[in-house]
Amino acid sequence: LDLDVLIMDDNSQDGSAELIAARPEKWVQIVVRTANRGLSPSVLDGMKRAEGDVLVCMDADLSHPPQALPVLLEALRDEKTDFVIGSRYVRGGGTEEGWGLFRWLNSKVATLLARPFTSVADPMAGFFALPASVFRRATALSPVGYKIGLELIVKCGCKNIREVPIRFANRKFGESKLSLREQFNYVKHLKRLADYKFGAFSEMFQFCLVGGTGTVVDLSVYKLLLMALVPKAGAALALSRGLAIWVAMTWNFFLNRRLTFSHSRSDKALPQYGRFVLACSLGALVNWSIGVSLPLKAAFFDSHRMYAAAVGILVGLVFNYALSRYWAFRRLAHSAPHSTKPPEN
Repeated sequence: LDLDVLIMDDNSQDGSAELIAARPEKWVQIVVRTANRGLSPSVLDGMKRAEGDVLVCMDADLSHPPQALPVLLEALRDEKTDFVIGSRYVRGGGTEEGWGLFRWLNSKVATLLARPFTSVADPMAGFFALPASVFRRATALSPVGYKIGLELIVKCGCKNIREVPIRFANRKFGESKLSLREQFNYVKHLKRLADYKFGAFSEMFQFCLVGGTGTVVDLSVYKLLLMALVPKAGAALALSRGLAIWVAMTWNFFLNRRLTFSHSRSDKALPQYGRFVLACSLGALVNWSIGVSLPLKAAFFDSHRMYAAAVGILVGLVFNYALSRYWAFRRLAHSAPHSTKPPEN
């Protein structure tokens, strides 16, 4: 094969740089990286440096079989194909024995979570090939963790994806970088991809999800306060309900700040909290107004008051989301998404 090999080394200091420098093959280069280290940044750095018309990513520990390279390249001869995966999970593919139940289960769950973005059998694969022109189509690469292939499938708009079977081998030296932290990073990565692909629908879903957990917090705190205060008067009952709502609202604020509207964490928390509380209060007022007024104005809702309440809840939710997104957690100029479009070679 007419190829160049770039070995991306995150300053391992294990003798790799010296070994490559001493060899005569000039088509093999090692790039020692000391800043922005990590698997995904390393892959992107290598692809930006590469000068070939086709880019291939593979593990340097030979878990991915080099013998499959001609097969991946052959699959790209079809001009309609814009991404090829060396897949463990198609007919003829597989993994070496000794993976263990946890590793197998982790791979399957991660694959299932990637379903909203692609239907390929092995979206977690780290062995893949794509034309350099397809790589340059990406406009907002922001991977976190180790699943760079899924990032490229989504951000490069890959539609025609082929999978060729490989047998994934266990590493003979070194240790896996798959840690609990990397699994959390994968979930964080999925959120970024969902925000990129589905936009406001993704945020709305996360906002509703947070609201659901807030309801559980609200009712749990309310129950505990009722048990602790044993209210005998309306004042104690009102205090319990008010405290439970405040705790749930505070819970929702911090979870939305961390998850749904994570872009706004650079803003000051206290003013942001005040805006969120006011937004939720206005949303509650809208909810109450609709739930009360619909039965007074329409005979249908007068006979079906639960429907009126449901309409009020839905409108109040949309109102809360709109105020939260565009006011409480408004996107500041300095928090706008940063474009990392690969430069032209």
